[in-house]
Parts: sequence; structure tokens; C-alpha cells
Amino acid sequence: MFVTMIAAKIRAFLLYRQTVRELSRLTNRELADLGLTRSEISFIARSHAAA
Repeated sequence: MFVTMIAAKIRAFLLYRQTVRELSRLTNRELADLGLTRSEISFIARSHAAA
């Protein structure tokens, strides 16, 4: 059970990092087209990883 919980946390962290990396590569214009700002990237990534 403990190992399963740790594995889930690691997967969530990896998903968070991937999301941050992908969104950070977008230009400000591309982010604006998505309705996002650069300051929202971390929040969006956390929300995505938690889902």
C-alpha cells in the first residue's frame, strides 16, 4: 500500500513536470490563444497532475 502511494506520487510529479515543460515551450501568443498566461503554468500543471 505504501509503495502504491509512493508510485502514484511519482507519476503525478512526472506528469506535472511534463505539463510545465510543454506549456513553457509555448510562446506568450500561443498561451494567450489558449486563454492562459505564463504565470498560470504552475497552477495548470498542478491541476492536471492531480486529476
